[in-house]
Amino acid sequence: MPNLGGISLPQPKRMGLCFVKRGLGFADVENRVPCKPETVMRIASISKSLTMTAVAKLWEEGKLDIDAPVQKYVPEFPEKEFEGEKVTITTRMLVSHLSGIRHYENDIKKVQEKFAKKGLKAPKDGISLKVKGETSAIQEKQARDKADNGSERSMLSKVKEDLENDNEGHHSLLDIKEKEFEAQEYYLKEKFESVIDSMKLFKNDPLVFKPGSQFFYSTHAWTLLSAVVERASGQDFLEYMQKMLHVLGMCNTVQEEHEPVIYNRARYYVYNKKGRLVNAPYVDNSYKWAGGGFLSTVGDLLTFGNVLLYSYQAHQFQKTRKKLLSGYLKSETVAMMWSPVPNTEMSWDKEGKYAMGWATVERKQECGKCRLQRHYVSHTGGAVGASSVLLILPEESETSHTGCAASHPPRGVVVSIISNMQSVGLNSTALKIAKEFDKNRSETCCHCGI
Repeated sequence: MPNLGGISLPQPKRMGLCFVKRGLGFADVENRVPCKPETVMRIASISKSLTMTAVAKLWEEGKLDIDAPVQKYVPEFPEKEFEGEKVTITTRMLVSHLSGIRHYENDIKKVQEKFAKKGLKAPKDGISLKVKGETSAIQEKQARDKADNGSERSMLSKVKEDLENDNEGHHSLLDIKEKEFEAQEYYLKEKFESVIDSMKLFKNDPLVFKPGSQFFYSTHAWTLLSAVVERASGQDFLEYMQKMLHVLGMCNTVQEEHEPVIYNRARYYVYNKKGRLVNAPYVDNSYKWAGGGFLSTVGDLLTFGNVLLYSYQAHQFQKTRKKLLSGYLKSETVAMMWSPVPNTEMSWDKEGKYAMGWATVERKQECGKCRLQRHYVSHTGGAVGASSVLLILPEESETSHTGCAASHPPRGVVVSIISNMQSVGLNSTALKIAKEFDKNRSETCCHCGI
């Protein structure tokens, strides 16, 4: 595969945490520019997880009421009715895709008819409608069920093979994938000057479903959310996000704009109807900063994952390590973000649910010594010419080795993969990598002599 992005993951060692980063293939195929860990690519819907962190911080600071009507902050967004009944949309609904605001398809009746014909209660973030670059649920299941038959191979070889396996059947599913990207709004070339201005695309459209009743993945809902963040913070949305990213140490993460020179920026690719690699069409993503408009590197995403994992676990170590610094967010805030929300879906792993700006799979084991479902959170991304995933596998509390020298948060594995190729399923690959490194970590701790 000549156009895969970098892979970044932490490998716990006895005295701390180290990072493994790789670049595979080409950032620019035509000019044979190798892909490096520093390569900057579209992260697509992982932008939602970044925006959710801003929302959570404002909520902690008492500047944002996530249960108040959005008109409290954005009066430009009109009040809505559904089937003649006045309804309320809140920030909490926006971050869990329960607002009923449409996605890229602007023919509401057409969307509703599609799901009525399929007998679905709600649209799923997958091949039925969602225009994200993820493989189908069938492909994901096949990838998870595929046996690991080469334990002596290097991790890098496994990653290459898993990525190829995740994309098996790409050409056989080409027609379905093309339909995902048929929505004209996916290819907007217009530059929007503000988040308020970009709301004109959808603010006057009817709702697809009654708010709170059903899950309907909507990137436009996150554009409204960016306006909420702007008003609650009292700052321009991009200005607020850049200040936050600076604090988090994500110096290579920026909004995608075409005019600035961004070093190490990749080019983007798709397969045409003949199965040939071609350049992705030009698009301007200024209409969806919050939901899919940021660029980043695997290293920055790894940093972001560890910031949240640290915040999530910090309270567990406060008693034993009084000098431990607080997390960027409170532990209970991250726990709320990562708690599954009723009536939601997680298309890239049917075992999970959507939470708040993240999707989550809960720990589950029905019978002793049978299959254990590990708790993890992730978000995938699909854009024109790009695919991505950020996955966090926290260490299980009952297996925590608190006596080890390295026993301080973050404890677990974070995996980020970004690719300059459209419609590449990456979640199952990331989960395999995370479990492999978690296994390595457990064996290392068990043999450290403490």
